[in-house]
Amino acid sequence: MLLPWLFLSLLFWVTAAFADVRVRDDANHIVALGQPATRVVSLAPHTTEMLFAIGAGRQVVAVSRYSNWPPAARALPRVSGAGGVDFEKLIALHPDLVIAWGSGISTSARQRLRELGIPVFISEPHRLNDIPSTMRRLGVLTGHDRRAGIAAGRVRSSFARLRSRYRGKARVRVFYEIWPHPLMTIGGHHFINDVLRLCGGENIFAGRSATDFSVGVEAVLAARPQVILGGSTASRDWIREWRRWPDLPAVARGQIYAIPANLIHRPGPRLVQGAALVCADIDRARRAAGR
Repeated sequence: MLLPWLFLSLLFWVTAAFADVRVRDDANHIVALGQPATRVVSLAPHTTEMLFAIGAGRQVVAVSRYSNWPPAARALPRVSGAGGVDFEKLIALHPDLVIAWGSGISTSARQRLRELGIPVFISEPHRLNDIPSTMRRLGVLTGHDRRAGIAAGRVRSSFARLRSRYRGKARVRVFYEIWPHPLMTIGGHHFINDVLRLCGGENIFAGRSATDFSVGVEAVLAARPQVILGGSTASRDWIREWRRWPDLPAVARGQIYAIPANLIHRPGPRLVQGAALVCADIDRARRAAGR
């Protein structure tokens, strides 16, 4: 097995030296290809959605377990999940580019991909502007520069319209719940924090440097949010749990809302839809408070 790996690795470095296609990924690495990728593996739902949005869907040969949008992605082979990357399946597909979520792939998996000579693009969006930026870079890597530029511009314009609409409105204190057990929330460097700010919301934990972290109920009660938002799943038990605290402003006024998780927890093109829902819920709370 060592010789094939050495050959693939040598091929990768030779290709990189004469590459016509180059972009820098979110891990600050240069991804270099001799030509636009034609067999792409996407190891994250948000990058799968980006690839289809920029017109590269037909080049995607495999995806991650939870890549369920657009519908065409559901028919593709799954090569990663909670257990990590299935390298046997992935290698058999002969990809010329792997796109992975930085927080969702282990260091050892990244290293093995590179040892196999497979170029890897790491995506780690922390800000809203990172989404159109990533779409443009994926457009370069897949040969869809023009369409990616149009799709990225559409996303950027949509966020700008929401920002303009809610600029100047009264600020509303918000607690965002990622997960109920343990109770998880977001800090100031998470893209959902940008969504809250765009809508005129103030994340009660924006001062934390971590992107996401666990928090005690007592800390939420002490911060007295006016709105509680969370990414919904099939269960609404998390909403019922907050009703145990009737003195909390968000609970007293009935301002607890569920946002479809796939629209708000994925930093892809559909985050525009999730942001519009967040803005509408925050504005509803604003009106209820007479502000």
